[in-house]
Amino acid sequence: MAEKNSKGDDASVEALPDKQPTESKGKAKLTAQVMPNPQVLAALQDRLDSIPQPPPGYILALPKAVKRRVKALKQLQVKCAHIEAKFYEEVHELERKYAALYQPYFEKRRDITTGNVEPTDEECEWHSDKEEEGELAEEMKKKAAIDEKKEESEQDENPKGIPEFWVTIFKNVDMLSELVEDHDEPILKHLQDVRVKFSEPNEPMSFTLEFHFEPNDYFTNSVLTKTYKMKSEPDETDPFSFEGPEIVDFVGCTIDWKKGKNVTVKNIKKKQKHKGRGTVRIITKQVPNDSFFNFFNPVKVSGHGEEEMDEDSEFNLATDFEIGHFFRERIVPRAVLYFTGEAIDDDEDYEVEEGEEGEEEDDDEEEEGDDDDAEIDPKINYSSTMPLGLFSFHNP
Repeated sequence: MAEKNSKGDDASVEALPDKQPTESKGKAKLTAQVMPNPQVLAALQDRLDSIPQPPPGYILALPKAVKRRVKALKQLQVKCAHIEAKFYEEVHELERKYAALYQPYFEKRRDITTGNVEPTDEECEWHSDKEEEGELAEEMKKKAAIDEKKEESEQDENPKGIPEFWVTIFKNVDMLSELVEDHDEPILKHLQDVRVKFSEPNEPMSFTLEFHFEPNDYFTNSVLTKTYKMKSEPDETDPFSFEGPEIVDFVGCTIDWKKGKNVTVKNIKKKQKHKGRGTVRIITKQVPNDSFFNFFNPVKVSGHGEEEMDEDSEFNLATDFEIGHFFRERIVPRAVLYFTGEAIDDDEDYEVEEGEEGEEEDDDEEEEGDDDDAEIDPKINYSSTMPLGLFSFHNP
């Protein structure tokens, strides 16, 4: 006979909690399966980030009259954000104005690199720092001049312009060399110029990268373009997040590949077995292929759908923006210095070395390196590398 507890219930009821360990094990197993999944963790983090955070305790404790004045200050802050947006619009207009002043020099650069124009002796005069400081002895300079004339006389040909000017730049810049495959190089040897074109007055803010090619055996386009659309206005739902113009969309172009020359796809052969007869046939399937020229076919950013981008898409889009930004701010204005290697920054190597030694550094030093940890972040603004402007990536 079952024993009674103090409340008169059967003692057998107390056996129910024995099921809890089984349930706990099930939950633990599910947690173990879910937690390593980065997409699930990212979704959870997004959900947590979307939860409105309560004001700090001291704000809640403020007298009602003071809270009222704080709200007035926020209204002023929103107005300041709109003024800041106008400031960046005018910065864009200044960039457009000075781009027109740079253009004649960029065109002369193109003419020299392509061999359309031979620079004069006066234009070719250039003294290195060592020569200017007198560190190179006069007799060494004479010997160098004699050797140079001897080498010129021994050469059977005089190359046109500066061969492989742009493809050399691509190889020198780590950010670009990672995108360039072996099958891209023969095509990039036909690249004659890269230009930046800003949107016209009264048009939506944007800039376009233009890649000019000479006639070649790969595609019929003479110019390939990539447009970066921007906006410079505070978000109505979150005006305090405004930090400057945002990249809101990318627009590539269609490459008119000649037959059999499309390097962005590759053909693979697969065996296909007939279920009934058991016969095997070989089928050819076209699949995407890694190539720099995928740069002109970006993932679409804008749209009316509510579906969020996954982590890989966000990373690719942020990388896309960073490349476009680097072309615009560094490579196009200083192309010759990237050709010679003089403008190559050691930032990436420094960050890698710092990361390797980071575990051995003190806490204070780790805090100083926090800014270097965010290499490519969809929510980052690149004020450290963009003069006058703050440009960030917008994920709708």
